[in-house]
Amino acid sequence: MPEQLLPLTLFAIVAVGTPGPNNAMLLASGANFGIRRSLPHLAGVNLGFALMIFTVAAGLGATLLQFPIFEIALRIGGIVYLLYLAFRIATAETAKDTAIKGRPITFIEAALFQWINPKAWIMATGATVTYGLGAPDPVTEAFLIAAIFLIAGTPFSSAWMLGGAWLKRFLSSTKRRRAFNWAMAALLVVSLLPVISDLVASA
Repeated sequence: MPEQLLPLTLFAIVAVGTPGPNNAMLLASGANFGIRRSLPHLAGVNLGFALMIFTVAAGLGATLLQFPIFEIALRIGGIVYLLYLAFRIATAETAKDTAIKGRPITFIEAALFQWINPKAWIMATGATVTYGLGAPDPVTEAFLIAAIFLIAGTPFSSAWMLGGAWLKRFLSSTKRRRAFNWAMAALLVVSLLPVISDLVASA
């Protein structure tokens, strides 16, 4: 187990810390709603993904992915929901507006999103297939992998939210905030292109 611990930790840091749907949304949430209102979103991402990777590593993921219809439904659901989130970000009102019409993503929404997040599935299956920790049973193995992702990944996803909150000071005008939100929405849409390409290729 010790020889696989460092590689898995590095994989978790790179996987969680690099740009993707979760981090783009955390960045946008920090910029629009600040740190305090974005904390449930942050907790939902980290705890939701830890639960999801535990379930996948314990064997459920491999079982579900044996059914092609499930994989197709997962991808389509992820695409539709990410497009909806991109629309929400692009049209969001910010905390500096007089009447706040928008709201941050909730803990439950963020946690449930992990199950249709294409990048989350790639990370989860990649980690469980590549890095075996040699635990005495599958449940312990799944718990260890999930714990490593939670402990190693949380600081980096937090950094994206904090980065958004830091950027907030430069988004003092409505025009700048709207431009930022549209840029974040565009980033989410761009992140879907590989998923759409794979879906078309497998059709």
